[in-house]
Amino acid sequence: MHTTEVVNTADKEADSWAEVLNRLRRAQGQLAAVIAMIEADRDRKDIVNQLAAVTHALDRVGFKIVAGGIRQCLTERQQGHVPPLSEAELEKLFLTLA
Repeated sequence: MHTTEVVNTADKEADSWAEVLNRLRRAQGQLAAVIAMIEADRDRKDIVNQLAAVTHALDRVGFKIVAGGIRQCLTERQQGHVPPLSEAELEKLFLTLA
């Protein structure tokens, strides 16, 4: 493998984690909004809708992390290395979110 391939792979992984962290921070803000809505005795419908948005955001983060694991395993296998997770472990992670 060339040095540029190693750098590109590392850059992609760093970008992926940066996106995950960004999504988590947004979900954290949404959750803070849910708490504020409850404290302000807002309408339950509004609270549940906001809570659903938080749940959806967290699900997307989980799937993004699993997708990154799949990508990492494929890259490792293509490079002749042993992937960090087996197919069964990846499937279990995926099903944990389903």
